[in-house]
Amino acid sequence: MSNFCLIPYLPELKHYGNLKTLVENREIFCLNSCELNIFETHTEAMGIEPPINDFLVVSMLRGRKVLSFGDSPSVEFLPGESAFISPRAKIIIDFPDSSEFNPTQCLALAFDSHKVVEVLNTLNEKYPKEGGDGIWQLGADNFMFKNDEHIAGLIAKIIQICQSDDILKDALADLSIQELILKIIQVQNLEAIASFGNIKLSPKLLQAIEFIKENLSIKLDSKLISKKVGLSPSTMYRLFKSELGISPFEFIIIERIKLAKQYLADKNNFIKNVSYDVGFEDSNYFIRVFKHYEGLTPRQYQQKVNVV
Repeated sequence: MSNFCLIPYLPELKHYGNLKTLVENREIFCLNSCELNIFETHTEAMGIEPPINDFLVVSMLRGRKVLSFGDSPSVEFLPGESAFISPRAKIIIDFPDSSEFNPTQCLALAFDSHKVVEVLNTLNEKYPKEGGDGIWQLGADNFMFKNDEHIAGLIAKIIQICQSDDILKDALADLSIQELILKIIQVQNLEAIASFGNIKLSPKLLQAIEFIKENLSIKLDSKLISKKVGLSPSTMYRLFKSELGISPFEFIIIERIKLAKQYLADKNNFIKNVSYDVGFEDSNYFIRVFKHYEGLTPRQYQQKVNVV
């Protein structure tokens, strides 16, 4: 899972003269299982409080917004980022840069709680967690995340389905929304691991994660990890893919990159030493992988975070 932010799709902007309003001009596409809204803002605006009645997946396409969730600090919302917002959430939006020549555009995909319950029931009935421990859940907390290729592709597919004339578009959208909800659950689990939040994962998966985090500097492979937690390599692979959306190998790489960033915050640490300390046997491979995930080489990252 790269840290590059991917923009799923860029619908054409409305002609300025055809806008009904300059703030959150709305184009809407209604289907049985969802409602797709495309919003544009063409002037500076502050303190907008939209009503939130359904679950929302909001993706930023152009420009910049500043979001405030309740009492939490304000955060920038930029192209390539998405947010999951629960019903009745209190949110305040500022558009500090929007203008006729620099409009803001985002999409909001709304689906009601019945759809979420339906998807969770299907997961729990047909695809129970390994070993019967725990149930599939979608957290109610609002959170933001960066689009990966999978999420960007799903959102783009849903937009195209909603805008199409296909007689089966309701069925196609329904399948894509189910997949998107599952992906959001996986992203929530990864976010919870990163922030030490309330993690609702299978106990065996938690054991594997703990072992990986405590042993990043040594050679790790599926056989060693699965043996430590009492699972077969194939079962452990399924656990990671189903609950986190990534393989054990990808999780190890992500954790090693996170640890490397901590070491690189010290300008006196050498790149080669950092690569070995976080478990990479080849420093050139470490440099390539780091750039893939962060968009910068380790040296560039080290210089960036140590600018006085």
